[in-house]
Amino acid sequence: MPVPFRPDRRRLLALGAALAAGGAGGVRPGAAAAAGPLPLERVADGVFVYRAPYELIAPANDGAIANMTLVVGSKVAAVVDTGNSRLSGERMLAAVRAVTDRPLRYVINTHMHPDHTLGNAAFAGEGVRFVGHHKLPRALSLRSETYLAQANRLLGAEAEGTRIVLPDLLVEDRLALDLGGRALQLEAHPTAHTDNDLTVFDSVTGTWIMGDLLFVGHIPTLDGSLQGWLALLDTLTARPAARAVPGHGPASVAWPQAAAAERAYLDGLRADVRRIIAEGQPMSAAPDLARPSEREQWALFDEFNARNAIAAYHEFEWE
Repeated sequence: MPVPFRPDRRRLLALGAALAAGGAGGVRPGAAAAAGPLPLERVADGVFVYRAPYELIAPANDGAIANMTLVVGSKVAAVVDTGNSRLSGERMLAAVRAVTDRPLRYVINTHMHPDHTLGNAAFAGEGVRFVGHHKLPRALSLRSETYLAQANRLLGAEAEGTRIVLPDLLVEDRLALDLGGRALQLEAHPTAHTDNDLTVFDSVTGTWIMGDLLFVGHIPTLDGSLQGWLALLDTLTARPAARAVPGHGPASVAWPQAAAAERAYLDGLRADVRRIIAEGQPMSAAPDLARPSEREQWALFDEFNARNAIAAYHEFEWE
């Protein structure tokens, strides 16, 4: 059972004073200090997770709408995902500094979506490596203008200082990162949720940080291949882990049991869309006819189910 982590109060006060004095360039002075460090839950020894709300990006949440994880080794630490704004990254950095004084060496992005990458700038500094799937730089670069414009439009002043920071350490297949007595096993996956999904497995505690390959409570969002995602889930759920950290959902969940609802939704979406196509229905009918019975089961269903149906229709129209 994850428990709230209570950081050292003296370290928080010192960090808040530093941020209020100006913080890193580009962020409104005192913004991160005023908002406070993101609350972390300790899910395993040395593993701490910010559990994000089921919300769209808005000033009230500073763009911190995806789960973020801190893993602390005996020598250095790593952060996985950084939120949808420089400010959300600053708040996660404040949480990191409240937990540990070990150097932050790695910032790992599980895929290119803005709620997982736009906080990167808060962590840029000497000795910090940014890590991602080998396809992430191209994918993020292609959408950079759109992502930044959206952050500015929806966050206003809270988006100040937000910029694209691409990974400088790429994962072609697998990569191990040594944090000191703790190896993180990074794995680049074939196209599923996106074409640049990366997972992070902590070999010490058996904690598997899944990114958006795993949604719990929040409706899954499709931006890659539905067929590929279902095939990958078959592979991943056959592999053991002590616990999983979803991209959206609780701080940690039982694995592979927690993947069952997502799998059922994606499988049902595939069946519905194939039926819609077989019946000769146009693409415009897919949002209303795909998975309407699941509306009450998922947060943000109305915001994303229609997009999923359209994406699936595109994928299966010519199969």
